[in-house]
Amino acid sequence: MGDDYKPVLRAGSDPLVFFNYPCASAEGDIARGHVMAAVMSHALHDGEVAVMGANSLLPLAAARLAQLTHAPNLTLIAGASGGVNTLVEPLAPSSGDYANLIAEAVLDFPEVLMLQMGGKTDVFFAGGIQIDKHGNCNLAYAGRDQGQVTLRGPGSAGLPWAHRSGRTILYVTTHTARTFVEKVDFVSLPGHNVQAVGGRVGWPKLVVTPLCVMGFDDRGLLRLVSLHPGVKLSDVIDNTGFELVGVSDSVPTTPEPSSEELQLLRELDPDALLVAVA
Repeated sequence: MGDDYKPVLRAGSDPLVFFNYPCASAEGDIARGHVMAAVMSHALHDGEVAVMGANSLLPLAAARLAQLTHAPNLTLIAGASGGVNTLVEPLAPSSGDYANLIAEAVLDFPEVLMLQMGGKTDVFFAGGIQIDKHGNCNLAYAGRDQGQVTLRGPGSAGLPWAHRSGRTILYVTTHTARTFVEKVDFVSLPGHNVQAVGGRVGWPKLVVTPLCVMGFDDRGLLRLVSLHPGVKLSDVIDNTGFELVGVSDSVPTTPEPSSEELQLLRELDPDALLVAVA
């Protein structure tokens, strides 16, 4: 095991999850992870309550960036850890890390679910192993068409209640045709083609990937909003398993984080975990 992979010991954290990634540096070029975190941060507003799942690196970076810039009164709940306005710095890769318990308060998981199911949260961050053109999200398994499971996810967890939040922001750390599919094999989080039920308000509003930003048109179909710097339109088309709305030769470029935002992200993330996102 080389020096790059030696675990970093930190008080209050599980040392097994922290590694210095090869070629990772707090300096250098702006990484896709920085761009994604900034986009997600800009979608958050002052005074809101945001909750996230286990794969929390990106939403945690986005929420902390928002708190330090335009949304100082944003409240974040770090998933099942229950950490409220967690003070984890440097960033941890998962809400399951013990470092998230260093927070203003810590809720039991049933309390987190009660807040979410009771409609007391404004934003829900969700990832998935599959997302389709309507924004249906699958976090359970893939392989229904083959009659057997070819990939098993962590399970739907809190996704079935995401609609109780004001809106949902979807994000993934890989953008391939296996992730963005015509139809998901299992619906963990309902998209825009699912008939509304009582109290449902939190349709998916935004999808952020290592290649682009997507939103939804009036029909509830995914549309291309912007391409990240350095990404070609063909990169997105070739790695999406359905026809996107809004594809043209004049797709805008996703804005890079400002110099202030980039400095804050690097201070929050000296291990450069965001550099390793894509």
